[in-house]
Amino acid sequence: MTDTTETIVTPDPHAIARAVLLEVADESDQVGDFVTSYDLEDHVTDFRFAANIRGYEGWQWSVTLYHDEEIDSWTVNESSLIPTEDALMPPKWIPWKDRLEPTDLAPTDSIGTDPDDERIEEGEVEESSLQDVNDAVETFRLTRRHVLTSLGRAQAAKRWYEGPRGPKALSTKTAEGNLCSTCGFFVPLAGELDRMFGVCANKWSPDDGRVVSLDHGCGEHSEIEPPEPSQLWVQSKPAFDDLHIDVVANRPRKQEPAAQDEAEGETDKTGEPAGDDIEAQKTVDGNAVDTEPAEGTAGDGTSQSQSAGDESVAQNASDSVVDVDAADSSDDSKSDADDEATEEDILNNTVADDDEDDEMDDEEDNARPSDDVTPELETVIDLIEQLRQNRADEE
Repeated sequence: MTDTTETIVTPDPHAIARAVLLEVADESDQVGDFVTSYDLEDHVTDFRFAANIRGYEGWQWSVTLYHDEEIDSWTVNESSLIPTEDALMPPKWIPWKDRLEPTDLAPTDSIGTDPDDERIEEGEVEESSLQDVNDAVETFRLTRRHVLTSLGRAQAAKRWYEGPRGPKALSTKTAEGNLCSTCGFFVPLAGELDRMFGVCANKWSPDDGRVVSLDHGCGEHSEIEPPEPSQLWVQSKPAFDDLHIDVVANRPRKQEPAAQDEAEGETDKTGEPAGDDIEAQKTVDGNAVDTEPAEGTAGDGTSQSQSAGDESVAQNASDSVVDVDAADSSDDSKSDADDEATEEDILNNTVADDDEDDEMDDEEDNARPSDDVTPELETVIDLIEQLRQNRADEE
């Protein structure tokens, strides 16, 4: 007779939990060694395994199993990743209202006040039977629906004292000991806040109309004497705009007399004029003949000046004034070859009409050679003026 013994195998909960994690993880290497287990309520146990996942340092795998003791079986509830104390965690969630700063709000924004705000409490709306209480309520205006609590006053005092109008401000360091507590423009507050704060009433101060601490300074203390007026005028540096360019039209450059001579006519190496200058010189030589001074002239010196003036007029035939004289001389030479270019011819061609004598005299008085007149034309103008003067002296 052979004895047979039945062996009942009890399932291992650690193996069950590891098998569940191998199915959940992307790779089998992400499931580490067993760490510990926690017995929870209602026969539930939490099994922890190390998590070898990049970016999840300090985290653990968690698998919760339910143990049925009657049939001795284990059932899987859930699996997840649980952070430990050494895990890298994001900051705790803060509601948006608690994240706002006073500087984040615009003048048109409003977030309201919660009914359970710890900074305020209900005021003394009803009248008390005690006269002292009624006087305090009237003095501190406690008849409002809500008033500040001691916590609200403490928070405001701390915020004001540590702000830009407290003793740590830069203006306090440069005030040279002139503090608001001794300033005539300092208006103390009422209540228990008057021990530390007041309101500035100096219109020249940057803190005008704002709450300042007693040990604050702005540099506009009432006891500071105005500076003595200086007799010296300090010239400030000139301000100029370097972002734009001013376009200025340049004046035409004045041509040198030497350059004008070269532009009007060039001469060859032998000193003889070339081109049109030869023909102009021949015309002058054929028409201009030295003559004796006529009756009423001013002697030999005047005749020599007349001859030199005639030659200058012929050589500058291109100018407007000389063109008229040269044209008249050419017409006279063609009509009568025996006529000579005398002083009277030049004067007759240059003197204005009798009706316009006054106007021409005024123009002659105001006429002055400009910078653009060539030296040759200036010589002709001077000669004409000299001849007119001589004729006026003779008359």
